[in-house]
Amino acid sequence: MGRTNPSITQTFLQEQDALARFRRALRRSDQIVFDDLFARAHQHLAAAAYAAHALPLEVFLLAMLLEEHKEVRALRQLLESLQNPVPQGDDRN
Repeated sequence: MGRTNPSITQTFLQEQDALARFRRALRRSDQIVFDDLFARAHQHLAAAAYAAHALPLEVFLLAMLLEEHKEVRALRQLLESLQNPVPQGDDRN
């Protein structure tokens, strides 16, 4: 029988485990952010399964970057809406 490739979830967990010593070396506040990035990347495992040509860690980093960029765009949009409020109609009759 041929050898099977690990699932994307197994690969994700292996990459996470490979970075465990790096994570432990971070400050506690940075560990929380690091864990959040991996949680965000986990949301994109289905898409990552289609990127068989790329290195797994690259795909997971791209997923993290995607989530961070979504956050930046949402914050920019909020900032613009606060800087340029939509004028309300005149209440005078």
